[in-house]
Amino acid sequence: MTKSARVVIVGGGLEGLATAWSLAERGETDVLVLERETLCSGMTGKSSGIVRCHYGVPSLAAMAWHGVQVFAEAEEIFGTDIGFRQTGYIVGVGENNTEPLAANVAMHRALGVPVENIDANEVRTLWPGISLDDFAAFAYEPLGGHGDAYMTGMAYGTKARRLGVRVQQSTAVASLLQRENGEVYGVRTTTGEDIHADTVVLATGVWSPALGATAGVEVPIRAQREPILLVDQGEPTPDVPTFSDLVNLHYVRREPNGDLLVGNSDHSAPEFADPDDYSNRATDDYIETAIAKLDRLLPGMPDPRLSSTYAGCYDITPDYNPIIGPSPAPGLFLLVGFSGHGYKISPAVGRLAADLLLDGISSDPTVDGADFRYSRFEKGKPLASLNPYVGAGEMR
Repeated sequence: MTKSARVVIVGGGLEGLATAWSLAERGETDVLVLERETLCSGMTGKSSGIVRCHYGVPSLAAMAWHGVQVFAEAEEIFGTDIGFRQTGYIVGVGENNTEPLAANVAMHRALGVPVENIDANEVRTLWPGISLDDFAAFAYEPLGGHGDAYMTGMAYGTKARRLGVRVQQSTAVASLLQRENGEVYGVRTTTGEDIHADTVVLATGVWSPALGATAGVEVPIRAQREPILLVDQGEPTPDVPTFSDLVNLHYVRREPNGDLLVGNSDHSAPEFADPDDYSNRATDDYIETAIAKLDRLLPGMPDPRLSSTYAGCYDITPDYNPIIGPSPAPGLFLLVGFSGHGYKISPAVGRLAADLLLDGISSDPTVDGADFRYSRFEKGKPLASLNPYVGAGEMR
């Protein structure tokens, strides 16, 4: 007999599992998650896990604020630690970006996000030894910080299964099943098994274009490779806020073992890659550039050395914002293109996807589901920050 489910979610990563959990919370448990390897084994495990509400798109800021609240109550909601550490989040800008910073802070406050402007002396109190000569203004989210995307995704999956969702691992999908009228009605696995569904949710990140193409849907996603450095300062870094440097375009946060995780915020010259065949190490040139930025920010590191490096791929869209909603093919729902924002907004992504799948409209008045519609690209209406930063617009 052919398997079936009301909703088949292709992709057992963070966003697919968040959606499975949210659907189950709303009573829709006839859900089957298909994962080609093991849960959260794709790009989820490469996430830096930054938690911040600092966006110029109101819907994204509101979604991130919902995420903060869920993460803060994770032990109660999921019964397990998800690695969230509420260390705070600081963003620093140069003189050319003080006006966008002020406008974004005002917008965040209107959404209910706890955020404040702080001066350089307050930043130095929060992070002793930091050099702030490059900066003109700062915003501070005391409830921000960082978490563990793998642990969070597994918590979503565990809760979803407890509520009745089925999960099938080691099941790769080869193609979507499509009727002559264009409607998608299921999937075919690489072993030739057909699984029917009322709705197929494509939550396969950087691998989405190939699957979408099997139903004639162009998914505007590219895989953007991003390296990460782990740096031992010579002694364990104390608990300090995550720091986002919008002057030199990088971010820094503390790892659980006291190392620093250093990531890139300069997307002016993206490196596109094959998500199944890319280098998992930073190049020497990149390391040199990143270490120079870090040394400028933290010139007093006691005895710095590079612990290790790795790399992951963002699933970026043309406007660096996700697609959440129906595709041009009836029966196919897209949950793709998170462009580096996915971890912090994942609880709200699950809620919004469940709302759209079950009701066709967002239940949160601060999150407009139309912002993330597929058609915005063909209509020439990309989603953009209301208050963009000079030189750092892609991720803000």
